[in-house]
Order: sequence, then structure tokens, then C-alpha cells
Amino acid sequence: MNMVEPRNFTGLRGVLTLNAPLAPHTSWRAGGHADVAYVPADRDDLALFLRQLPIFESVTVLGLGSNTLVRDGGVRGAVVLLHNPGGMLAVADGLAYAEAGVACPKLARFAARHGCAGAEFLAGIPGTVGGALAMNAGCYGGETWAQVAKVELVTRDGGFVIRTPADYAVGYRSVKRADGRAADGIFTAAWFRFAPGDGDAARARIRELLARRLESQPLDQPNAGSVFRNPPGDHAARLIESAGLKGFSIGGARVSDKHANFIVNAERQASAADIERLIERVQQVVATRTGVTLEREVRIIGDVA
Repeated sequence: MNMVEPRNFTGLRGVLTLNAPLAPHTSWRAGGHADVAYVPADRDDLALFLRQLPIFESVTVLGLGSNTLVRDGGVRGAVVLLHNPGGMLAVADGLAYAEAGVACPKLARFAARHGCAGAEFLAGIPGTVGGALAMNAGCYGGETWAQVAKVELVTRDGGFVIRTPADYAVGYRSVKRADGRAADGIFTAAWFRFAPGDGDAARARIRELLARRLESQPLDQPNAGSVFRNPPGDHAARLIESAGLKGFSIGGARVSDKHANFIVNAERQASAADIERLIERVQQVVATRTGVTLEREVRIIGDVA
């Protein structure tokens, strides 16, 4: 196991923890430990951490830990925890600026207060701005990168880079470099070009979307959001329900009775292995009964215990 000793770092202002449990940092509340977890004080502190982190150490980023399953064996190398409730938000020159650690619903409410339209869908994304950028998160007809004017990243060597949407190939829940390579660096901020609009109408729309989400999704139980991508012209939830899998469980993991594209850890007793086995079982049954192969939307990281 690679372990980074705290004595190797100087001048850091964040919180560094060895052998850190990651379950509290994931919305499924399951999974193993990180060799090293770091909560940076701000973007400059993150850059300083990366500059001092040995180049052979891998780096994994978690925001609110939604859309992610951490296996029970944990994550090797360093995990950067980027959720920052106090992250900066601003409006200037017709653009809304948000740091990557800001929760998407907070950005939606901020945009509405400043007379912007088109950000309301972000209220339904249970993650951070950085996570939404990394996967082109979307819901209720909106997608993150449709609103992006430019982004800021910190590279593995601790330098900052500004890029535009032209530098990326963006698709449904997919963000790659324009040449097809995997996206590199860590998103630290973004500038969004929202249209001018009626702030009261935007706030009303946000309330409507949140009420719809509360009514249709199992928000009272640990979950990671939608588990599978919607196949073209159909919905994963409909296919899972049609295969008779609502309420099906493995160990402590269960297909939600409320929304079939959600897997819940209702009693907080599920292991990551339970959840992963249930994901695979749903894929197998749906493929057998409907002929459709569901693609995972959640990412799975770490080692098997």
C-alpha cells in the first residue's frame, strides 16, 4: 500500500488524513478507506498539495460522493475531497462563476437570485459543480456543459489552466478531450453563460423541480442517484420495473420501490460489494428479459476487499 507521510508536505492549510474512511463521503454510505484523504482549504492549497504529492501517487476526486461507488477494499493513493459549502459564487460580465466544490442546487438558487434563467435544472443534481462538469450531469431537460463558457483546471503538477468547451468532446454523461483522450486535471471552477430571466419564475421552477424530485426519488435513503443511463428512446427505470426488479435486494442493497433506477442502502448495512453485485444482477436480468444492455451511469472506483 502506498502511504504518503504528512512530513512530506509543508505549508498546507487543509486537512490531511491517513487511512481515511470514505463511506461518510459517499451518498451510498458504503465503501472502504483511502490511503490518504485531503480536504483543501481552497484552489491554491489544492495546487500546493498536488505539487508536493509524489508524481507516482494516483489522485482521485470526490465531491459530494454521489454517482460513485467506492469498493470495500478502498482507494490507493490520494483522494481529494472537494465539497466546499463556502465555495465562491459570483456574477460578472454576463457570466456566473462557481468554484468546483459548490453544490449544484446552491448554484441554481444563486443564479435565480441574480435574474438568470436556464440554471434551474441544476437544483435536481445531487452533486458538486466539479462533478457535474466531469460527467456532464443533467436532469429535467438540462445538461451542465450546455451552459459552460469556460472552465479552470489544476493539472497534476499543480498548475492552473483555462479551457473552453471547444477543448472537449461532450456527450451524454461523458466528457473527454476534443481529441478523444480522457479528460485530465481537476476542475476547480467554471463560468456559466445563463440567459437573462425572471428570478421569481426561476425560483418557482426550482421549487417545482425539487418537489417533483422529492415525490419520485428515495431521498430519505442513502443512494447515488440514477444508477444507469437512459437508453435511446427509453428509460432505464421502466426497463428495470418491467423486468420485475423493483424491491429486489442483495445483502443490504435494494432496488428502490419508489424509483427503479435507484439502488438504496436503506438500513445502512450494505457493503459496496452488495451494491456492485446488485448492479450487475439488474444488468443481467434486464438484458435477458428485454434485450437491452443497460450502461452504468455511476462510476466504480477502488479495490475489491
